[in-house]
Amino acid sequence: MKIKAGDLVEVISGNDRGLTGRVRIVFPKEKRVIVEGVGIVRKHQRPMPSGARGGRTEGGIIELEAPIHVSNVMLICSSCNQRTRVGYRLLEGGEKERVCKNCGSVVD
Repeated sequence: MKIKAGDLVEVISGNDRGLTGRVRIVFPKEKRVIVEGVGIVRKHQRPMPSGARGGRTEGGIIELEAPIHVSNVMLICSSCNQRTRVGYRLLEGGEKERVCKNCGSVVD
């Protein structure tokens, strides 16, 4: 996948269109990412007894970020500050580096 954890991305479709945030977690098999502050859902959590999962958790309605599909986000280039597609450039050692398709600078 061309989006990695820690990248600054912008949501380009859906209810949260136009919001930006950092990618927290990437799920490559499902092709989904969790972005900070985007895709907030409310979950009704049951109280857990002490001893389960390291201690007692309170019940109630909690808000958390749901995964969104990677096709709904675009990377924001750090040098040109625009959302961009990601390309690759091969180095002499056979390694690849991610590059911005707008300005050509290295994204990492």
